This record gives sequence, structure tokens and C-alpha cells, in this order.
Amino acid sequence: MTSSRIDKLLRLLEIEPDDAFCLYALAQEYAKVGRHDEALRHFDRVVAIEPGHGYAYYHKARSLAAMGRVDEARAVLMQGLQAVDSAADPKAARELSEYLQALAR
Repeated sequence: MTSSRIDKLLRLLEIEPDDAFCLYALAQEYAKVGRHDEALRHFDRVVAIEPGHGYAYYHKARSLAAMGRVDEARAVLMQGLQAVDSAADPKAARELSEYLQALAR
């Protein structure tokens, strides 16, 4: 099922290559199947288009941690905390902060 989702999202991106929602969904699908390098590439595109997209930072950090790159994951979470407007998206800011604390243990 996930492969067909990936295929559908790739077709949508052919039409609208800078669709941050579609890029984020594609990155999530890649992460679900353990294709973290591809997920990271798409999370990077999301934050290039929408720098305040807190959940892209969060899930990018999760992919990095899954790859054993914990120091990089922490750095991404800190970037996310700087980029996200905690007043506009307090839930994302809280989740970034909580995950950063969890990785510090």
C-alpha cells in the first residue's frame, strides 16, 4: 500500500513540485518504509519552502535518529525550535522541545 502512496505522491509532485504538503507526505511515506535518506531529502525541501514547518524538523530528526545520527537529530530539533513560531504553533514547539530532551538522555 505504501508504495502506491509513494507513486501517487510522486505523480502529484510532477504537477506541483514545490507543494510542501505533498513533499511532507512523501517524506513521511519514505520514513515509514525505512528509506530515510529519501525522507531527509524531502523534509529538507519542505523546510526550504516553509521554514516554519515544525513537524518537518521533528520528523527529519526522527529519521536521523533512526539512522543512528543522534547528534544531527539534536541539531535539527534546535533549528526547528528557532524556526517555528512558538506562539503560532505551540504544539509543534512543545513536541520539538520534548523530543530534544528525550534525545539528551
